[in-house]
Amino acid sequence: MNYQTISEIYEANDKVREKLKSVVANLNDEQANTLPDGEKWTIASFVEHIAIVDEGIVRISAKLLGAAQANGKTADGAAKFSEGFAEKMAGGRDAKFEAPERVRPTGTKTIAESLAKMDETRKSLEDLRPLFESVECADVKFPHPAFGDLSSHEWLVLLGGHEARHIRQIENLLEKIQ
Repeated sequence: MNYQTISEIYEANDKVREKLKSVVANLNDEQANTLPDGEKWTIASFVEHIAIVDEGIVRISAKLLGAAQANGKTADGAAKFSEGFAEKMAGGRDAKFEAPERVRPTGTKTIAESLAKMDETRKSLEDLRPLFESVECADVKFPHPAFGDLSSHEWLVLLGGHEARHIRQIENLLEKIQ
């Protein structure tokens, strides 16, 4: 993770999304909903969880960007991170986390429904891009349950990192059920 610009973060997040779509593209209902022994979530559950978290990150980012915009400081499109942010993200890559209740999957959504929700959320995220690029937001933060206070730039990176983490878990599940 060595992003210099907001544009680079958006591009990286788009690549992660395309990978997710390719990993789940040809799954049938049985594969999507199989729960292997020792696992807590199905593939459909992971995709639903990603959709829920993405929506939350976009809401948080919109609030942070609005507050930062009210401060009146402008930015030049550069990505800015807190000291130690990269290390936090690297340390959390393979750590075990328990999802808070508010972002746990219901088990009632299909992969297609979750992907459709993610597409809607991605449109909202794209609508926020001008603010990410033009508003100085390093000093306005919101706490993440595992990583502490994060700025909107950091939440944007977390969105892609979170999705990439679950893609690896989905790929591991696929090995178990195929």
